[in-house]
Amino acid sequence: MNNYLSLSPEVKQALEQGKPVVALESTIISHGMPYPQNVETALRVEQTIRENGAVPATIAIIGGKLKAGCTPEEIEYLGKKGQAITKASRRDLPVLIARGEDGATTVTTTMIIAAMAGIKVFATGGIGGVHRGAEKTMDISADLEELAQTPVMVICAGAKSILDLGLTLEYLETKGVPVIGYGTEELPAFYTRHSGFKVDYRIDTPEELAAAFKAKIDMGLKGGMLVTNPIPEEYSMPADVINKAIDTAIAESVKAGIHGKETTPFLLAKVKELTGGDSLVSNIQLVLNNARLAAKTASALAK
Repeated sequence: MNNYLSLSPEVKQALEQGKPVVALESTIISHGMPYPQNVETALRVEQTIRENGAVPATIAIIGGKLKAGCTPEEIEYLGKKGQAITKASRRDLPVLIARGEDGATTVTTTMIIAAMAGIKVFATGGIGGVHRGAEKTMDISADLEELAQTPVMVICAGAKSILDLGLTLEYLETKGVPVIGYGTEELPAFYTRHSGFKVDYRIDTPEELAAAFKAKIDMGLKGGMLVTNPIPEEYSMPADVINKAIDTAIAESVKAGIHGKETTPFLLAKVKELTGGDSLVSNIQLVLNNARLAAKTASALAK
């Protein structure tokens, strides 16, 4: 494994000393936001994690190496190269590694590499899930399968609101993945705090989140845990505004023949355009909010 996995000195030391570490994905840098906001946000997220008592580990594939802990220069590289970097899911890892290429890690591959490194907590924006119209397209994110098998706690602002949230919850239930609402009984929907769907359990403190995840690990139950943390009230977008933008974006993606791994970046970019950039502001704030909670939870788990 050492031939493939590369830990930064800071992350390696933190893990050896039992200090709290939080994994971060890199698709949000290369495919989720435009340059330079993507790099600025990534560095702010890392700083937020440090301010809340943990060590950040931005995860990516660079030159065929699975990196847990990127330097500011590597984050700049990912941000500038942007969508020219492969959006890497589980299926892409063997070929990218064998060819010595770069890859921006999705929720799926960030979980895989975090688990290899021994990192138990991961903060992201939103997870993928069952896409609208999946009964015809079978478009279901690999994130859900990874949550079912890889022992990492994923802290997010819910499933991306471009998805079919009801079917996403049904899928997670079938796979035995606990869906926790942090301070809420309602599933947040990324840009907005409200979806109309209920989570499995409400938990109100990082300490209780850590205790629940520790119990899962101690019992040998496979898979992860999904913690949905609502976007702060002042940055939450009205559900009707965001849903109208999403419906328009989906119609345009169908007309343009967009499918597969191109779907989510296309829809997020179109929603940003339709909302006059408000969705990008919301996106940045929800990621920072998740980073704070992840750092506090990782600290509680380390104790």
